[in-house]
Amino acid sequence: MSLQKPKEQRVEVLIDVQNLYHSAKHLYQARVNFGEVLKQAVSGRKFIRAFGYVVRTKTGEEKPFFDALTKLGIETRVRDLQEFYGGAKKADWDVGIVIDAIRTSQGLDVIVLVSGDGDFIPLVEYLKNQGRRVEVMAFGRTTSAKLKEVADEFIDMDLGLPKFLLK
Repeated sequence: MSLQKPKEQRVEVLIDVQNLYHSAKHLYQARVNFGEVLKQAVSGRKFIRAFGYVVRTKTGEEKPFFDALTKLGIETRVRDLQEFYGGAKKADWDVGIVIDAIRTSQGLDVIVLVSGDGDFIPLVEYLKNQGRRVEVMAFGRTTSAKLKEVADEFIDMDLGLPKFLLK
């Protein structure tokens, strides 16, 4: 992991919850410890806010999880799972994450994007061109190589096991 970070940096954390959830489940058959994720992302700097982008199903069984994120200080952005004729399901937050990042970046020094999704490469490049430091945090084995490359720093959660996982 990285060395000491400047305490005066104002930090916002954007968490692609589905991306992390599926990576942890696929790689480690485990759940993500979002408290540790947030702690590592902020790294003792000035915490401004965190958004967790989540998906609600028809059953609503994920509500206790959403409540747990809120208790950690993560504001949840909720989108309903879309179900299409034939059984296909879709719940994509990419555009919402991009809009929030651009809309809120003005008063920030650092945006920590917690996702390994290569679709965010143009966002990272844009934010850097606006003078923001962009750190990407995700499981390295499921993170886009180009995303790692364009970020100011890549924090590989694979190297921080088991603190980032709940069995």
